[in-house]
Amino acid sequence: MSAAIRGSGDEGRVSVRPMSDVDRMNEFFGPLAPGRHGVVFDEMDPQRVVGHIDVTAELIAGTGFLFAPAVISLADTLCAGGCGINIPEGHSFTTLELKSNFMSSAREGERVVGVATPAHLGGRTHVWDVEVTNESTGKLMSLFRCTQMILQPRP
Repeated sequence: MSAAIRGSGDEGRVSVRPMSDVDRMNEFFGPLAPGRHGVVFDEMDPQRVVGHIDVTAELIAGTGFLFAPAVISLADTLCAGGCGINIPEGHSFTTLELKSNFMSSAREGERVVGVATPAHLGGRTHVWDVEVTNESTGKLMSLFRCTQMILQPRP
């Protein structure tokens, strides 16, 4: 995939550059559930995936705080992005297990950031950890762990 961009000083000239992994993830997940929860990828490489949610009124639970499944959506989606760039071409993956512990939350107008790192990148499974932080307050919100099963291509 490529993205057209206008270079500064190049009146009317359009250059084409390869689409980054971050751009691909944001485009892919945008119309799906993660995009509807506001998940945005900010950085990704095989050892670290970073993304965020800007908390909107639609993401607030009846308690006045961020709906917990939105945090799960952020963390799980970051793990999916990391797993996807760490498996061989033609392979896929599926979640075997996920767990989240919550320490705090967020309110409307705040930004929630997740940082996913691999704990294990095996041939049959991956284990990813995510620390979710309320960027606005600096408080740790959640510790998340996800185990993915790597699926071989079907003949």
